[in-house]
Order: sequence, then C-alpha cells, then structure tokens
Amino acid sequence: MGAAFFYHLTRKSLAETLVMLLGKSLDNGWRVAVRGTDASALAALDQALWRGPEDGFLPHGMAGGAQDADQPVLLTTTADAPNQPNCVMSVHGAEVSAEEVGALDRVCILFDGMDEAAVAHARTQWKALKDAGASAQYWSEESGRWEKKAET
Repeated sequence: MGAAFFYHLTRKSLAETLVMLLGKSLDNGWRVAVRGTDASALAALDQALWRGPEDGFLPHGMAGGAQDADQPVLLTTTADAPNQPNCVMSVHGAEVSAEEVGALDRVCILFDGMDEAAVAHARTQWKALKDAGASAQYWSEESGRWEKKAET
C-alpha cells in the first residue's frame, strides 16, 4: 500500500523539484506518470525536463505518442497512463484518488507554496485523502532542505 507525499514548493521551481523526484523514482525502478491539468503547462515542463539534470538524461515523453506504454516517465492530463506507473506525480492541481494512493507505490502532489489557490487545493486534497483512510505525508522545503512536517 502506497502513500501520498505532499511537496510544498517554496524555494525550488516545479521543474527543479520534478527532476529530483523523477530521478529518485527512476533509481527505484519505478515508472512514473506526471499528471497535470493543462497540456500547454505540461509541454513547458517537457521542455524543462529535456534540459534535465546537469549530470544525466531524464528519459520521458508526452502522452499521445506511439511509444506511450514504453515511457519510463509519461506526462499526461488524464488518469489513464499507458506506461503502467508505480508512481503518479500530480502537478498544477491534478486530482488523485485514495484508491490510487492505495494501489500505487507512491503518489506525489507538488504545489506552489506562493499560490494561495494551490495551497488551498492541496489542503482540500489532504483532507479528502485523510478522510478516505489514505496514508499521507506533508513535506516542506522552507528550511532549505526537504523535511517531513506531518503524517497521517
């Protein structure tokens, strides 16, 4: 049974944080779906991920291609991810369900701590997942490094 990890971004950009988290996920042997709500915002993330980590290559693709099922990291706007992910990373307020949290190794919810609407949405997601019995952790980078601040 998995857990939802909430990442409250206050220092690093979404792209920088994704590069770090995707690298760790791939190191674990996981396939990942990065789920967003806006195709153009995902296209911008796609470009940032191609610039990727300074010391390597981050293999990924945008959903809608012939090779979707083979992608280790697939950027998508839908819950249906043909790459059969072990981990879903929610960005830009994309919804995740308690069932997904239970079925996957990990669900990561990344949200912009400088955007009040994003923070409010993350709080709503936290409460919904907690009320549904899902395991959740809240991580903050406020101190300059990631620290777990709460857990259900």
